[in-house]
Amino acid sequence: MSATPSHIRVCVVGATGFAGVEVVRLVLAHPDLELAMACDRKAAGVALSDVYPALLGSCAATFSLPDPDAIAAAADLAFLAVPHTASLAITPALLERGVSVVDLSADYRLKDPAVYEAWYKTPHTSPELLAEAVYGLPELNRAALVELGRRRASGKPVLVAAPGCYPTATALAAAPALEAGIVTSSLVVSDAKSGVSGAGRKPSERTHFCHASDSVEAYGVGSHRHTPEMEQTLSAVAGSPVDVVFTPHLVPLKRGLVATVYLEVAPEVTPDQVQAIYEDRYRDEALVSVLPAHAMPSCASVAGTARAQVGVALDARRRHVLVASAAIDNLGKGAAAQAVQCANLVCGLPETAGLDFVAPVV
Repeated sequence: MSATPSHIRVCVVGATGFAGVEVVRLVLAHPDLELAMACDRKAAGVALSDVYPALLGSCAATFSLPDPDAIAAAADLAFLAVPHTASLAITPALLERGVSVVDLSADYRLKDPAVYEAWYKTPHTSPELLAEAVYGLPELNRAALVELGRRRASGKPVLVAAPGCYPTATALAAAPALEAGIVTSSLVVSDAKSGVSGAGRKPSERTHFCHASDSVEAYGVGSHRHTPEMEQTLSAVAGSPVDVVFTPHLVPLKRGLVATVYLEVAPEVTPDQVQAIYEDRYRDEALVSVLPAHAMPSCASVAGTARAQVGVALDARRRHVLVASAAIDNLGKGAAAQAVQCANLVCGLPETAGLDFVAPVV
């Protein structure tokens, strides 16, 4: 299917979920994207505003079944905000019908299907698509996304594998040091905290208010599925294998994520050099800001936005350890906003079109 750059019809699959409805919200305010369809198998026939009353008056759409033929008839681009394996069931059919896909799930992020199968405990049913899927972290992979846009402009459907929230924050924190060649160890430690919405809309014992409120808990220690995604991304940045130790924590927030990353660096590296490396790396990035020396980011400063803030410090007491902290909104730069950022690039639109920049200040 084709559309003019100023009128691109989109479908959001999985629009009852937190990330999916955030994509809907961004599309409704986007100058160049039009919400043509929203899908959820369990809510078919229900108005979006019945599930999310905040949409009343802004969106008159009702949920439809995620049928590939119906999506292809209605939309040029599909955002898939679905659990892992669900994308495997629909992405190949959409691509075959000419619909480009921005997949927010993990199904096409890992290039080695054996790694995917080991961590997600399920066969990868379309490994042939892994080579053509482009990892959608624009600050690290913009050239590939722009090239994907050229392919789409030639009439071919394309596939973007949008990153996970934890890998996004970890990569933004670690990448400048790895690129600069100042890191002396292959070990990267990421200690991260995320709000409850990162666990998805379906409630669980861990995300129940009485459990999550007034408490902080580590989970998935040594076994979280985002670990190989981080290792794949950071190894590509470093140009050599990187080993990641990742510990996520659940914190009593609705949304927000902070990843604090630890990297051993050469003993001659100074705090001023580290600050300059990070400022130079992100100087031209509209959605990533480096804080002044000695300042560290807060997730409140980026809540509800597509932005990331990064702060760096050097701990030279015993080992020369660089501490880099990145704050994002797990539903914004960690999911929906980054997916829209990628869609903008592959659709030939301004990269930041339709994205929120300023968090509420109180």
